[in-house]
Amino acid sequence: MVKVKDIIKEIEHYAPLPLQESFDNAGVQVGDVNQPATGALLCLDVTEEVIDEAIESECNLIISHHPLAFKPFKSLTGSTYIERCMIKACKYDLVIYAAHTNLDNAVGGVNYRLAEMIGLQNVRILSPQQKALLKLVTFVPEAYADIVRNTLFNAGAGSIGNYDSCSYNLKGEGTFRANEGCNPFCGEVGELHVEPEVRIETILPAYRKSSVMRALLSVHPYEEPAFDFYPLENSWAQAGSGVVGELPESENELSFLQRIKDIFHVGCIKHSPFTGKMIREVAICGGSGAFLVNEAIRYGADIFITGEAKYNDFYDVEDRILLAVIGHYESEVCTKDIFYNIISKKFPTFAVHLSSVNSNPVKYL
Repeated sequence: MVKVKDIIKEIEHYAPLPLQESFDNAGVQVGDVNQPATGALLCLDVTEEVIDEAIESECNLIISHHPLAFKPFKSLTGSTYIERCMIKACKYDLVIYAAHTNLDNAVGGVNYRLAEMIGLQNVRILSPQQKALLKLVTFVPEAYADIVRNTLFNAGAGSIGNYDSCSYNLKGEGTFRANEGCNPFCGEVGELHVEPEVRIETILPAYRKSSVMRALLSVHPYEEPAFDFYPLENSWAQAGSGVVGELPESENELSFLQRIKDIFHVGCIKHSPFTGKMIREVAICGGSGAFLVNEAIRYGADIFITGEAKYNDFYDVEDRILLAVIGHYESEVCTKDIFYNIISKKFPTFAVHLSSVNSNPVKYL
C-alpha cells in the first residue's frame, strides 16, 4: 500500500524543499503522512470547495501549489476560509501538502512548463540561485578512491548542469601519526606514516551537505577522515527564478501575444506599449514575477511574461522590453499537470485527480 509520505517523497525529489524562498511555507500543511494514501487531488489553491471535492473523490491527500497556511495560527476558530479548511482537513484525516517556490525554482518546474507550452528552445534559468553550492575536498587511500567517489555521487554530489559524477582527482602523499588509543587503518601507533592518497574534489548543493557528509563517513576507511567544505561564489544554474528561452522563429509582438492568449486561455493580457521589435528571446516567471523584469532586460530578452506586475512596472520598462501580464492563476494552473506527471510516472496505478474547482479569486467582467 502506498503511503502519503511515499507520494510526498517523489514530489520533494523533483522539487526539494530547501529550494523554497525564505518567506515561503512549502511542505506538509496538515495531516498524518504515515497513513495509507487513498488518492491525491491536485490543485493550485486549497479552498473549501477543494476540500469537499477531495472528500467526495475519496482522496486523503491534497497537493497544492500555493500553501494554505503562510502564517502561524494563534487560534483555530473557523473565522477564515483557511481555518475552516484546516479544521475540516483534520476532521476527515486529510493531508494537505504544498510545493510552492521550491517548484518554481526547480529545473523542470513551473517556469519550464510554461516555456514548454510556448514552444521555447534552449531553456535555462534566468536568475540562478547564489551562494547555494559547496565544494567538498577529501583525502582517501588510493585503493578506496573509487568507492568513496561513487558513494558521494550517489548521495547527490558531483552534478554540474547536465553532467553528473564530476570530480577532480590528484594523487599525493598524506602523513599522520596515530597516538595511544587509536585504531589506525594503516600505519602503527606512535610511528609517522606516509600513505599514497587521492585528493578528491567535487561539488554539491549546500542543502545536501549533511547527507553527503554522512555518506562520506560511512565508507571512508580512516578512523579520522580529513575533509573540508568550501562555500562557493558560483551561481547555481540548476536552480533559480524564472527562465529564458528562444522561439524557433521570430514573431511580431501582436501575433505572439494573441498566441499567448490562446495557450493560457487568458481573457485579456495587460502589456506595456509595443516596442516595434520582433520577439525571439522570451523570459518567463509564473506568479508574482515582476521582480525579475530587470534581469530579463539585462539578459536581452524581447519580452517578459509573468502573472502579476505593478502599475509602475509598465512605466519602468520603457521601450527596453515588452512586459506582458497574463494573470497569477493563469500562469500557474499548469502546476496540476506537473504534479500529475511526477506521481503517475512513479505510481502508474495510483488514483490521481485534477481538481475541477476554478479557484481563481480574480474575475473578469
